[in-house]
Amino acid sequence: MGLELKYPFLLVLLIPAFFLIYLYFKQIRNSHTPEKVVIGCLRTILFLLIVFALTMPQLLLPIKEESIIFLVDRSASFEDAEDEVLEWLDESMQSKKGNQSFAIASFANGTVVEQSLSNKKTVVEAFSGKLKTGETNLEEGIGFAASMMKKERSGRIVLLSDGNETSGMSKDAAKLLKNQKIELDYVQFKQKFREDMAITKLDVPPTLYEGETVNITVSIVSNIEKTADLRISLNNKDIRHEKIKVKEGHNEFSFSHIPSEPGMAIYKAELAAEKDTFIENNSLYAATNIKGTPRVLVVQGNQEDPLEQILQSSGLIVDKLIPEKLPTTLAGFLQYQSIIFNNVPGTKVSEQQMNLIEKAVKEFGTGFVMFGGEESFGLGGYFKTPIENLLPVDMDIKEKKEMPSLGLVIVIDRSGSMSGNKLTLAKEAAARSVELLREKDTLGFVAFDDRPWVIVETAPLENKKKVIEKIRSVSVGGGTNIYPALEKAYQELKDLKLQRKHIILLTDGQSAAGGDYQSLIEDGKKNNITLSTVALGSDADRNLLEDLAGQGSGRFYNVTDASVIPSILSRETVMTTRTYIEDNPFYPVVQPYPELTPIFQKGIPKMNAYIAVTAKNRAQVSIFSEKKDPILAEWHYGLGTTFAFTSDMTGKWSGDWAKWANWPQFLNQVIAKSLPQFDSEPFRFTIEKENGNTVVHLKATEDQFLPLDVSVVSQNGTVMDTNSKPTAPGEFEVNFPNNPGMYFLRVKQTPEDGQDKLFQTGFSVPYSDEYLLKGMNKELLKELAAITGGKDLKSAKEAFRPFKQKPKTKEPISQQLLLAAFLLLVFEIMIRRLGFQPFYFLMRLLKKTPKKEEEGRTVDLQQLAKARAKVKASVENKREVIKEESKNETAKEKLPKQDQQTLDNRKKNMPVVSLAEKEERMKRLLEAKKRKK
Repeated sequence: MGLELKYPFLLVLLIPAFFLIYLYFKQIRNSHTPEKVVIGCLRTILFLLIVFALTMPQLLLPIKEESIIFLVDRSASFEDAEDEVLEWLDESMQSKKGNQSFAIASFANGTVVEQSLSNKKTVVEAFSGKLKTGETNLEEGIGFAASMMKKERSGRIVLLSDGNETSGMSKDAAKLLKNQKIELDYVQFKQKFREDMAITKLDVPPTLYEGETVNITVSIVSNIEKTADLRISLNNKDIRHEKIKVKEGHNEFSFSHIPSEPGMAIYKAELAAEKDTFIENNSLYAATNIKGTPRVLVVQGNQEDPLEQILQSSGLIVDKLIPEKLPTTLAGFLQYQSIIFNNVPGTKVSEQQMNLIEKAVKEFGTGFVMFGGEESFGLGGYFKTPIENLLPVDMDIKEKKEMPSLGLVIVIDRSGSMSGNKLTLAKEAAARSVELLREKDTLGFVAFDDRPWVIVETAPLENKKKVIEKIRSVSVGGGTNIYPALEKAYQELKDLKLQRKHIILLTDGQSAAGGDYQSLIEDGKKNNITLSTVALGSDADRNLLEDLAGQGSGRFYNVTDASVIPSILSRETVMTTRTYIEDNPFYPVVQPYPELTPIFQKGIPKMNAYIAVTAKNRAQVSIFSEKKDPILAEWHYGLGTTFAFTSDMTGKWSGDWAKWANWPQFLNQVIAKSLPQFDSEPFRFTIEKENGNTVVHLKATEDQFLPLDVSVVSQNGTVMDTNSKPTAPGEFEVNFPNNPGMYFLRVKQTPEDGQDKLFQTGFSVPYSDEYLLKGMNKELLKELAAITGGKDLKSAKEAFRPFKQKPKTKEPISQQLLLAAFLLLVFEIMIRRLGFQPFYFLMRLLKKTPKKEEEGRTVDLQQLAKARAKVKASVENKREVIKEESKNETAKEKLPKQDQQTLDNRKKNMPVVSLAEKEERMKRLLEAKKRKK
């Protein structure tokens, strides 16, 4: 036990305190009394207690309880040692003492408790905590283990790891352990040999020209000599595949290739070998910009029109795809300078693909053009989709009063198989349909499982918000029975006086019971009711649903991707009204913009039809109809330029425009204006990994001090949360969380002339170093142990060895000292005011006990008896004296007169004392004696 002062410098207050005490004793030197001396001593002690209390003294008490935390590495590079680690832990339990508790925590890219702190000797049979094994974060693991320890115990961390840190700064964590007096030991394990080879580098030039020979360099590291397959692809198309002989150590292979397609080119190198430990390190990406003729993507179905030929004749490179073949990665879209949707239904484009297109336009300046037709714009189901966000027009029609009255009932399966994302998307789709309807339109919503459930009564919409809340409240139910729900929907619409009545049925299963569907639908047709059906997934009864849609004069949708459900229901809602198509021939009105004036110098052709849409606030409408509806609108969305042409390409709707001599010139001008404008190599960049983040170092080719607008997007279209800052003149640094994969970088800079400078490229964040077999990092482990006073454990029993420094707990005693000072102050005041008399009285009271009082009474009675005996004896003596006096009187008479006179005088001078007075005197005498004792 020891004593520690938190503020020892306050002891200097003893100097003025002792000076005051000295002055006091000097003052009472000539007239000191016991009371004043005692008061001076009390004040001295009082000052000492107060000053020591101010220094915040703490008693240092030894800690007997001890905690040992076993910290186990479960990252990919150490995963083969699990069995050996568990055996080592079992063996270490033999030396555990009763005052020692232990816990087990595991770590990789994160931490988890495998066994809580306990004093039992049992160890878990296997590690069950879920961890991401792609990184080794020693810093986080050590910090987590330290937090598991109780403050009132001695602490030690036993690290079971290979020490190959790939994230964090473990040395900083070790320094914190030193401050907390926690030891860090480590254990070396002999790992089994595992064959592995890895691609460590894929190098291509950042910029190429079409037709230029590119040199591709692939670096491979292997710990064994063997044969492997190497495959190199460009934009997911194989350009090289051969067997290579890989030697132990570092290998480098070079290949040449002549790219023939301009745009963003993504090279990928893949390696395959037998008995390879990690597949994560067998592939790498590299990106380059190939400059040349612009490349555009035309997306359309089986429609026949001259769009592809017109664009090719202008010198553009054109790729044509059906909607089902659209790319599913961002790289697939970034290889094109513009994307054209030519009468493409949104029901065939997944939400993920729409998101990727939106990111390509917004973040990287890719152009986008949508041409109209029976399956485009609102008729294509694009309401409230990412495609609608990027277009200059809204799919909904605002301020239209001549729309026919509409009754719509949506029937949705809520059986158990619809749980999760299916039902969520179905409800969201129904909510979008509600938003498309007018308040005077009639809507009903029926959910069904083994029976129908009317969620929204079929009635005119009065409160859209309330209806949407009801729809979104639907939960999953039981089985599937279609006919009763469909019958309920027909009954709801049968007697309503409406111009358009339509039912949409969506299910992902097969009905448990049948029904007379034909009679139901035929009866519905008599009441002007139509039916469309949606089969969701492979388990749906597609034959039944397709047949129902055919009989009901509606449309059948076979859906494999649930994300298109909202587009289907919005398309059905729009098509039911039939008013979105304006099919009265007219002459469009062309705004006098400089780029359009030469094209329409000889007149404007007649147009047959278009899809009604609403221009957005910032959109520029170059051509509009006689009803002021947009025919051609454009705007800037992010870095990209997008166009909406609401008529078609076939001539069915566009009428004389498709036969117009300037039709190719008009189309080429629209597509050319949508193409992005990029600067040539304004930046050079390098990629590094620092503290768990990916760092992109940008360096301007010329001194540039203007701020940058930087965006980093992953391959799946996720915009990364980046932090951009200048580090030097013309140099910038971009940070974002480290995750292996392909990324795309866009840099925008706006100089004083207002002409934006754009730069885009791609880069690969390589796999973690965790997937490189490096053996044990003994140097780091040894350094961590040295910082904390730990050691390399040669045997398992050493884990519970005695601690070098016994930690102590601190117990503050300031409050006790202040309490003692207060009691002394009260004692000093009493002496000053009352002297010692109260204390004498108190001492007498403390001495008296019941036994002593009884003994006192006995002594008093004995003394009283003796006194009475003496009084009695005195009385007898008096009587004797009287008798004697009588005799003396007789004798006196015989004496001479002179002698008789002398005797009489003596009697007169003697006082007369009664018997009672004598007894009273005796009592006082006894009491005086008692007080004296």
